[in-house]
Amino acid sequence: MYCKSLSLALASALVAHLAVAADTPRFRGPNGDGIFAEAGLLAAWPEDGPELLWTAEGLGETYASVSVAGGRLYTTGLTGMSGSVFAFDLEGKLLWKTEYSAEFDGRGYPGTRTTPTVADGNLYVFSALGTAVALDAESGEVRWKVDLFDKFDGRNTYFGAAESPLVVDGKVILTPGGPDASVVALDGATGETVWASKGLGDSPGYCTPRLFDNGKHRQIVTLVAKHLVGLDPATGNVEWRQPVTAEYDIHAVSPEFIGDSIYISHGYNQGGKLFQLAADGKSVTETWAEGKLDVHHGGAIVLDGKIYGAASNGTWFALNGESGEIAAEIKRLGKGSMAYADGRLYGYTEKGEVILVDPDPAGFKKISSFEITRGSGHHWSHPVISGGVLYIRHGGVLMAYDVKADAKSDVETGS
Repeated sequence: MYCKSLSLALASALVAHLAVAADTPRFRGPNGDGIFAEAGLLAAWPEDGPELLWTAEGLGETYASVSVAGGRLYTTGLTGMSGSVFAFDLEGKLLWKTEYSAEFDGRGYPGTRTTPTVADGNLYVFSALGTAVALDAESGEVRWKVDLFDKFDGRNTYFGAAESPLVVDGKVILTPGGPDASVVALDGATGETVWASKGLGDSPGYCTPRLFDNGKHRQIVTLVAKHLVGLDPATGNVEWRQPVTAEYDIHAVSPEFIGDSIYISHGYNQGGKLFQLAADGKSVTETWAEGKLDVHHGGAIVLDGKIYGAASNGTWFALNGESGEIAAEIKRLGKGSMAYADGRLYGYTEKGEVILVDPDPAGFKKISSFEITRGSGHHWSHPVISGGVLYIRHGGVLMAYDVKADAKSDVETGS
């Protein structure tokens, strides 16, 4: 069942949003770093939160968020034992639903993990059972499907593969964890193998890969079970590997980049580390380690040389990127996921609170908040901001909130 609620009184405001919607075609924003290129957003929210534009229900269990591209919104969900992709227009109308492959119960944490990646007219997903799928972004038709664990003798993680595809130069980058194929690249048009990493032989680590490009070196950087690695996007050659251990081999936070350096963080009181890439791009050296900011799976944000994240104990930290020293903190704000847009941090905590935070270390504080009361299960999806709309996914429910500033809202909030 799909249920949409859209107030007629909001229709004209929504039309304005449609014209300015900003594409965010992958997990955690256009660059996979949690930063959304938005402007003209509310600096504070009304006491009961921003206006709800629409909701969509019956989408199945998930920990995924949403992608927005070409005037459409895409997300995934688990119904029964099958994973499905759902496509909506920006008014919340369901355009199509396609079952893409079998999924599994996640060993007590049921739900899809993969956020669709949109590129070159396709969208790409990766099931918790290791199946890579390409669908036509317009129609939802399945174009190709490859069982990567079977093809590359891969090894699944305990809680199921939990990454969203990275598309680089027409290649779909994924982590089957095979003996000689820890990371692979598939042709985006056909699903055929372009390359498989050689000599790494490491299992997956729940990490979505990212593209590092400092103007001198261009590498795919990701975390596998026992290593932080950099690979040549064209050939899959392992340029460098750095041993990194984590509890249960869970590396659920994608690396963040600060100039020539790479930041990683882990939950379970393991903190984070910064590594400097060598001038020749063939090795990394640890610059510092910090023990308090242990981001479990909510992502980190890099702004103006500072690293922001929510620790497992609910404290939010701003770290100095050069030294790892704590620049500011907010205690008991809440463990959860984090995004950034237009001068504000957006948090979605595991208790279901959506919060707006001023990131200035001199005045690091919560500005506004509201509660998510729809949906069920864990509050683990990441927030998305596109075209002045804040999208929150909670289990089978997707919600769209109006966070665009206008004269009326400025008066109401005093901003």
